[in-house]
Amino acid sequence: MTAEFVAGDRVELVAMPADPDPVPPGTRGTIRRASVHRWTTGTFVQYDVAWDNGRTLAAIDPPDTLRLVPPEVDGAA
Repeated sequence: MTAEFVAGDRVELVAMPADPDPVPPGTRGTIRRASVHRWTTGTFVQYDVAWDNGRTLAAIDPPDTLRLVPPEVDGAA
């Protein structure tokens, strides 16, 4: 498994199902760092995200789902 997104990418949260206080779906943010973690139970990617709403909660894939926001669609880029 490799990181799908890299630092500087603009993303939109699709879902954050396992977090008790999730970032709302549809919130956009900027990837600050991506790191792949390998454990005996599997592999996941941690994305440190600076969300546009001021939150800095990391997205963990899986189970969280992000989508890339193309620069021509994003007013904040």
